Amino acid sequence: MKKLSLIILLALWAYNLCHAQMADSATYLGNIKTELNKVWPKNRTINLVFHGHSVPAGYAANHEVHTLDAYPTLLLQKLKAQYPYAVINIIVTAVGGETSVTGQTRFDADVLPHKPDVLFIDYALNDRTIGLDAAKAAWEKMIQEALKHNIKVILLTSNPDTRVNIMATDSKSLYAYAQQIRALAAKYHIGLADPFMDFQKIYKEAGSINDYMLWVNHPNKKGHTVIADEIFKWFSK
Repeated sequence: MKKLSLIILLALWAYNLCHAQMADSATYLGNIKTELNKVWPKNRTINLVFHGHSVPAGYAANHEVHTLDAYPTLLLQKLKAQYPYAVINIIVTAVGGETSVTGQTRFDADVLPHKPDVLFIDYALNDRTIGLDAAKAAWEKMIQEALKHNIKVILLTSNPDTRVNIMATDSKSLYAYAQQIRALAAKYHIGLADPFMDFQKIYKEAGSINDYMLWVNHPNKKGHTVIADEIFKWFSK
């Protein structure tokens, strides 16, 4: 009887895994894209909020902050080229050195008051210090709170860290966190921007990702462009 119950549970788990999938990039932000296309006086301000660590904040090297080269700003440039009538606020609530656990504790105070139309969560790079389980719990709390407020959510996988093997697959690797983030996007049927996969492809083809990095784990403008391009797929017409 116990063996039969286990088989049933495994079958249900496999069914849910196969049928869980992230949002469709062609339709998920459909209402947002409609708003971005509106012309004054029918348009309204669209708030894009970037919650995470030093990378979306624009940290470079030697504690300098290159805001204009960071992917939220680069994304804004791409969006304005496609949506010339749109009023778009890029709001960065990221804190250098932070993990998702701390980010979750300030979520209500620092993120929700901005009334995001779209929320981007980017913590994988630093979450290796807290472990997969703690990271998952924190991400889920933020996702659930955002969805409760009808906010569209797009999760981000990590950019590289030149101190570790980008192709490693152990439980402390960036790959492991990318897999967990992909699973969360599928579980909650929300968006996923997957620059980690892009950086892995670059590494496979070029043998290095150094041309995309300014510091050990902070991208240069070229690296930030990879991330911005990945996000922009969700807004393209």
